[in-house]
Order: sequence, then structure tokens, then C-alpha cells
Amino acid sequence: MALQECGLNLNRVSKELQPHGTIDFPCAGYTSFHTERQEDMIPWHWHDEIELVYMAEGKMKVKTPSESFLLERGDLVAINSNVLHSAFAVGECRLRSLVFSPSLITGNDNSIYAKKYIQPLISCHSFSGLLIGDGMEGTTVWFNAAFEALEQDVRGFEFIVRENLSRICFYLYEQFEQQLTEKEQPLDQDNLRIRKMLEFIHKNFADSLSLADISNSADISERECMRCFQKTIQISPVQYLLKYRIMQGAEMLLGDKGKSISEIAADCGFDSPSNFTKFFRRYYNCTPREYRQKQTE
Repeated sequence: MALQECGLNLNRVSKELQPHGTIDFPCAGYTSFHTERQEDMIPWHWHDEIELVYMAEGKMKVKTPSESFLLERGDLVAINSNVLHSAFAVGECRLRSLVFSPSLITGNDNSIYAKKYIQPLISCHSFSGLLIGDGMEGTTVWFNAAFEALEQDVRGFEFIVRENLSRICFYLYEQFEQQLTEKEQPLDQDNLRIRKMLEFIHKNFADSLSLADISNSADISERECMRCFQKTIQISPVQYLLKYRIMQGAEMLLGDKGKSISEIAADCGFDSPSNFTKFFRRYYNCTPREYRQKQTE
């Protein structure tokens, strides 16, 4: 089974839509190279699958709303199902990742694997992510065995992948076993609020939005909105909106070459092409026109 092309396909709430693997084998492997350039960052998103990211070369910072991990060569990080996360390279880096449905391990929701181990793990509020050091408890060996079997399409790779991912899942279960037996905790209000506000921004970024509009989408005050953004994704609501508009503009420049810069500026919510160019240059170190030309050469 070949590796899939690495790329995000997000819906309006930053949930990733790209299928990982197939219905009968819900696991996909990716390899990608990243730099500190704006277009190489991995934006905030989430998906139903568990994700394992292994740093083959260089360094990368991975963030969840509650934690931040610096991955160095040989490190592995596990991101839980349905957890918002983003990442950016520190310098340059090359990574390997496996994204898989919990059902690959459990078989079905009524199995002992689901009821006793996996469902409690993915429902654990203490587990948003876990950094696993180089060689710790054999987990990186298990990861690479699974990844390489998938990459090389060896005979019976399905057994090898499932066996090694099962080992990693049980390792994760053991790390959080004490928290799993604790009384069920209430859902994190900040995470629920940030998802509502991101959904609102992504649906309405082309409109003239104010801080009040964003805070009202989660039924909270402007002050609470700013606190929530700073705590969870370490950026203000207005800065996030601006950055999202610029990133959407960069995609439009390449995806709809028939549109003028002025039209794209308006489609991204900017009141003038000059403002769009000003902020675009700040993020990408070039004008929209130069960016379109460089990416199509």
C-alpha cells in the first residue's frame, strides 16, 4: 500500500476531510518536508483518527490547545482523536506520520479492545498529545516497523501495521491508565468555545467581522473571547482572522488564476487590494503577484 500524498483538506470547522487509508484498512502513511515558510506550516485542524508523527530529520513544534511539543530527530508524538493541533518547522525538517482510525485496532465498538482500552483512551481529557522520546519503550521502533511495512507494501503489511500500532496504543493506555480510572471530567469549555469561534471565522472570513461578532458566535464576552484564543492557540482572534484570510488568499492565487488580485482581495474580506498586498507581504515576504508567479514557474 503506497504512501498517500500529504496535504490538508479541511471543512469549515477545520475538520480534516481527507480519507486516511481505505474503508477496509483505515490507516495512511505520509512523509513530508517542511521549512519555516508560511506556506509550509500545518494549520490548526482536527480529525477523528489518532495521529503519530515521527521526526526523521530536524525539529518541529507541534501544538494542541493545552500543550506544546518540540520534536527533535528520533522523537515521536501521539495526537489523540478529535484534538485540535497545528505544527511548524524550526528551521527545516522531514517527518513521517501515520494517521489511523481507532477501529483499525478495535475491529468494532463492542470488542474488548474497544471497551477496555481504546474508547477510554480516546475519551481521556488528560490525553491531547504525548511526546515520546527517541527509543522510549520501543515505541519509535514499533512506529518505524509499521511505517516501513506500509511504505514498502510488503506481503502481509496489514498485520505488521496493526500489530505495531496496537503496541503503541497499549503503551499510551498505560501512560494514562491512572487518569482513565478517575471520575469523568466535564468537557473543556475553552476547547468547545474555540471550535465554535473557528467555525464562525472560517464560514464568514470574507465578511466584515469584528471582535464582537466572533465572541457572540460562542455566546461569550469580547474579553473572554480574547482570553480563550490566547490560552488555546496563543494568538488573538483578530490576528487569527487576518492570518486565515491571507492563507485563503494564497490558495486562491494558485487555485483560481483567472481572478485578478483585486477580486481575490475582496473574496478574502479585505477592503482594498493595497491592504491585501500589505499584509500578504508581511506573511509571505512577497507580493501576491510575485507569489503567484513564483509558484507557477
